[in-house]
Amino acid sequence: MRQINFSLIFIFGLSTVFFTLENTTSTTVHVLPGIQYSLPLAALLLIASGFGAAAAWLFATWSGMLNNVEKFSQASEFDAQKIRIHELETDLSRYRATVETQLGLLPSASTQDPGSEESQN
Repeated sequence: MRQINFSLIFIFGLSTVFFTLENTTSTTVHVLPGIQYSLPLAALLLIASGFGAAAAWLFATWSGMLNNVEKFSQASEFDAQKIRIHELETDLSRYRATVETQLGLLPSASTQDPGSEESQN
């Protein structure tokens, strides 16, 4: 992947140099009404490339910051879920202990009086 990135950057840089060498004629740029500059076309290309690179860098920085904020909020939600899971596990173990205690207090079916079943029939 690094080789591909390096190749793309190298090709772009080389094409910019060739374009700069071939286009040295002066060009007039109208910035605002009444404001105009006359620069070589290659200089305009470099200026426009610089602005584009700066805008891409600002966008990447902004996106990275938003991703970090999102990850931080997800991490806090994850911690809250872990706490809730621990509380539910504690409740479950307490309920199991209560049920086992209550089942131990009930008389078992095998200890019933066999004569009581005959008298019911």
